[in-house]
Parts: sequence; structure tokens; C-alpha cells
Amino acid sequence: MKQNKIKKMLKLLFILASVFSLTFVPWTLVKAWGKPLPDTIQEQLIEALDYDFEGMIVYVDQKNQEPKYYAAGWHNKESKISAKPNALFKIASISKLYDALAVTKLVSAGRLSLDKTVADYLPELTGKIENADKITLRLMIQHRSGIPNFTDAPKFWEAPTESFEESLALIKGKSANFEPGKDYEYCNTNYLLINKIMDNELGYANFKFIQKEILNRLQLKNTFSAVSKVNIDNVMSGYHIGYEHDLKTNDYGMHATAEDVGIFLRALNNGSLFDKGEQEIYSSIYQYEHSGWVPGYQSFAKYYKDIDAVIITFYNTTDPKLYNWNLSEIINKRIYKIIKKQKNEG
Repeated sequence: MKQNKIKKMLKLLFILASVFSLTFVPWTLVKAWGKPLPDTIQEQLIEALDYDFEGMIVYVDQKNQEPKYYAAGWHNKESKISAKPNALFKIASISKLYDALAVTKLVSAGRLSLDKTVADYLPELTGKIENADKITLRLMIQHRSGIPNFTDAPKFWEAPTESFEESLALIKGKSANFEPGKDYEYCNTNYLLINKIMDNELGYANFKFIQKEILNRLQLKNTFSAVSKVNIDNVMSGYHIGYEHDLKTNDYGMHATAEDVGIFLRALNNGSLFDKGEQEIYSSIYQYEHSGWVPGYQSFAKYYKDIDAVIITFYNTTDPKLYNWNLSEIINKRIYKIIKKQKNEG
């Protein structure tokens, strides 16, 4: 009898916890998740526009099929220009895949060492970054350094820094978040330092190395280092809910088309970008997919092994509470399900 009472009490607590949690889940997410799956990707894109996205781009590269391109919404809503599948987009942290591969190639060539430290490569930062003598290049690539994240500085995105020195100043002298190698925390400062280390070793901006060793090998002509390198009319406009201005002129780093990102991701996953010994190095330090976020732009680059498909999704709308990020992830899964269903039926 006592056990039955305990079971009933636990069941009641579970129900109450579930009801409590649902009151704090935006119903838009529940609605997006629970809607019947459309028959086509294009229908899914159009449906996504009901969730405050101004525009979307999707690129799908499935084995033994021609790549497919999709777009919906606005390329620029002020000028009433419809979304373009070949538009340039701010790919944000997807660029870390290119950085990690560039480091891999430099390590393989003996020009960098994964086991050398911040103090070895940037001795001027000793005493300014805690544990500089313990934080290796490997730990920075893997986000296990413990260095504070400069983009977490208060109101950072209202006035982003424009130089290495300005960015570093936001975390200089701050205590480490944890001992090197003892935890994981995604941190943009890691890649700020990695890019500086590559620049110093090469003697020039490392994007030129990325062009030579990665982009040119794949004949990618629509990947650029910065907004200053592109025709601004070709960049998809970006919108942040609560902010009235188009964000496409802001310089948040690399720009690329969905197709260029997709071709790169396919080559990264099938190993064709690696020279002898490089894939083993890369696999030991970083991942084979990525997402990115800057105000106005959300990007996702993922390879699905079970359907042998690369899916790139771009959303040109963000919001302060990241509801749109959660919506994006739901829509991404629905696009995957549509492709898988079509594959199984075909």
C-alpha cells in the first residue's frame, strides 16, 4: 500500500513538472514541431516564414543526385527583392571548420605544433591571459582552453570590436573559466588567437592560405573573407527582431553561398580535402559540421550519413531570446525528415 502511494505521488509530481515546464516553452516551438510534415522542402520553407523569418536559403547535396537549391522570403524586404538561392551570406562560426582545416595542414607540414602553447606562439600575452603557458593550440581548437569568451562582453553585439587588439582587450586580465583541458566551453577567443598564430607563422593573412589550400582546390569562387571583399548587393539582408536596420553591411567575417559551403562540407566529410596524414590529425581535434550565429544571420552546415546528404540552411532573422535559433533547429530536422522520407519512397 505504501509503495502504491509513493508511485501515485511520483506520478503526480511528474505531471505537475510537465505542466510547469510547458508554461515556459514558447507555444510557437510546440506548434512548429507538431505540424504535419510537408511533402516538399519548398513547402517547408514557405511554412517557416510564418515564424517571423524574413528569408531562408537551403542547399541539398544528396549522393547520386544533382544538388538542389531552395529559397523563400526576402533577399531584401525594403526593396521587395525575393530571396535568392545563390546569395552571399554571413556564415559566422561555420568558418571555424575552415580554420581547423588550415591549422591541420600547417601542423602536417611541420609549421605549427598542436602541443605548443599560447606563451610559445604569442609570448606577449604571458601574464595577460591566465595559463598562457599551459594552453596548447590543440586545447584552443577544441574549446578546452578556459579562456573567457570576448563576444560575451556586455553589449558586445551593439558595437562589435574591429581589430585583434580591441577584441583581446575585452578579456585581458580576466580569470580563466577553468583549468586548461579540464572542461569544455565554446569560446570565440580561441579562434581569435588561432587566426593570429596562423597569420604570424604565414607572414600574411591566413585567408590567402585557405584560398590556396581549400577554396581553389574545390574551385570555389563565392567564399570571401569579409564584407569589404564582396558586392554588397549580392549579400542577403539580415534582420534582428527589435532592431530596425538591415545588418548586411556589418562585417562579421566570412561570406559564402550555400552552395560553396555545401561543396566544402562534402569534401571535408568524404576526405577529398586531406593530403596524406591530415585526416587523422583533423579527426583528433575538431568536428565535421558546424553552425553559426551573428545578429541577423543563422547558418547550419551538416552532413547526414544515413541519407548521404549535405544540408546547408541559412536564416536571415535572429532575435534577442534565441527563439528563432530553436525554431531553426526544428525546421532543419523537418527538412532532413522530408529528404529521408523522399529517399525511402523513391
